[in-house]
Amino acid sequence: MKILKECFGQLKSGEEVLEYSMINENGFKVKILNYGGIIRAMLAPNKHGQFENIVLGFDHIRDYEEKSPYFGAIVGRVAGRISNASFKIDNNTYKLVKNNGKHHIHGGNKGFDKVIWKVEEIIQKNHIRLKMGYLSCDGEEGFPGNLSVEVTYTLNNQDELEIRYSAVSDQKTIINLTNHTYFNLSGNLKEDILNHKLMINADQVAFVDKETIPTGEFVDVEKGVFDFRQGKKVGTDMKKEEVQLIHCGGYDHPWILNKDHAFQVKLEDENSGRSMEVTTDRPIVVCYAGNQIGEDLILSGNRKSEKNLGICLETQDYPDAINQDHFPTKIYRPAEAYEAYTKYKFHIK
Repeated sequence: MKILKECFGQLKSGEEVLEYSMINENGFKVKILNYGGIIRAMLAPNKHGQFENIVLGFDHIRDYEEKSPYFGAIVGRVAGRISNASFKIDNNTYKLVKNNGKHHIHGGNKGFDKVIWKVEEIIQKNHIRLKMGYLSCDGEEGFPGNLSVEVTYTLNNQDELEIRYSAVSDQKTIINLTNHTYFNLSGNLKEDILNHKLMINADQVAFVDKETIPTGEFVDVEKGVFDFRQGKKVGTDMKKEEVQLIHCGGYDHPWILNKDHAFQVKLEDENSGRSMEVTTDRPIVVCYAGNQIGEDLILSGNRKSEKNLGICLETQDYPDAINQDHFPTKIYRPAEAYEAYTKYKFHIK
């Protein structure tokens, strides 16, 4: 097992961006930038043993700075939207950056996806790690508290990639981190993800309004377009005249996960033979089927972007919980640790 490091480019500010390649004994490779903690590429074998990239990304740092829809990034302080870009803790109202209409999304104009993280490389017998750290200062993008954040990527020889998140603040604050990788198991983006088979172990989904803000409703998925419990192709029901799908142009919803299964989400591509199981301690997965990806991006390998070319499986806490009366809400006190965990296990059928 090994970790390689090379220069990926320079930001407009002149800061150097490094790319770390984590490679296990099977040849499974994950490329991660110190900019945004971005998973830039993931090379996995298909059923014929051919290694191909299974995530969306860019070949140039300027594209990440100027055009990226959060490809592969750590997003925070709070993943998803915060309605009206404000929230209250005790008697204090905090006004956030409005970067999604009148709302706040994914940490603001300069969230965790757009900062340089400190990186420590750890190589051990059975796994390799990148331990990434960042200090988000009090008032950054409107959030209270100096927040010390650590995100650790671990790759082992079972082709499992684990992400562990931890953070602690010196003031009462909110935090909800996730990773925003767009997966496409076809390999080198040969096809879109509509024929990928998706299983989500969830009995309920949270409905959203036209601005993708949760309405507060938890709705049973049984026999509806959101029922992925037995697994079905992503595109099976996505074009149906269902109000919730029309709101988002497809799937971009929070599923409330059941915990009575070895894993919570499974994604499969029959043609390549690749499959991925997702296990998490988070209560929610936001499944976003790349409905808003335009055709104006040039991706890695000189691939032109298109709608539904990747699918995000954003494991996290309840979205906009601080402003939703019926959602479980967590406010972290000074010195109280935030911790979260997600594992992606890759197989060949």
